Amino acid sequence: MPGEGKKKVGIMGGTFDPIHIGHLMLAEQAYDKFGLDKVLIMPTGNPPHKDNSVSATTKHRVQMARLAIENNKHFELSLIEVERSGYTYTYETLEELTKTNPDIEYYFIIGADSLLDFDKWREPQKICQNATLLVATRYNLSSKELENQIDEVAHKYNAKIYSLETPNIDISSNLLRTLVNTGKSITYYVTTDVERYIYKNKLYKHY
Repeated sequence: MPGEGKKKVGIMGGTFDPIHIGHLMLAEQAYDKFGLDKVLIMPTGNPPHKDNSVSATTKHRVQMARLAIENNKHFELSLIEVERSGYTYTYETLEELTKTNPDIEYYFIIGADSLLDFDKWREPQKICQNATLLVATRYNLSSKELENQIDEVAHKYNAKIYSLETPNIDISSNLLRTLVNTGKSITYYVTTDVERYIYKNKLYKHY
C-alpha cells in the first residue's frame, strides 16, 4: 500500500441531494478496507456536470450530510467545495488539499460509472497526481470490465487505482427525491435524522 508513513484520508464527494445509506456504506467500506484515518464527506458546491439538477439548496444538502455522519467519529464534514465560488472541480480541490496538507495521502472514492467517464473530467492527470482512486464496484459492470478500465486509466495517467469491493446497493438520490415527491416511504434509505429533516423542511415536494 502506498504512502505507509503518511496519514491516510478518504474523500467521499457528491451533491448528496439527499445523502443516503449507499453513500455512507461506501465511505465506511473505504475506511475499513484501506485502513484510512478518516473520511471527509464533501458536498459539492456548484458541480459543472450536474448543472441545474440539484433540487435542495446548498444549506439543506450540507445540513443533511452533517446529520447523517454526526454519530460516526471517523467521518468528517468538509465544506471546502461549497465555500468556493463558481463551479467546483475535483482537481482544484485535491491540489488545494495536498498543498495545504503535504503529510496526508488522499484517497478519492468514486463509482465505477465515474471511472468509465474519467477522460471527460477536468484535468484527470492532476486528479491522479494528487490522490489514489478507490473505485466502487457496480452490479451492472463485470469485474473483468472494471479491471480493464482500471488498467487503462492507471496506464494513461500513471494513476494509483484500487477497486473497492462493496455490497451492491443500487440507490440513487434521484429515486429518493421521486419517492418523497410521490408520497412514498424513504425509511431505511436514509438515516432517521435525514428523513426527519427532509419532511420537516418539505424538501423535494416542489416538482
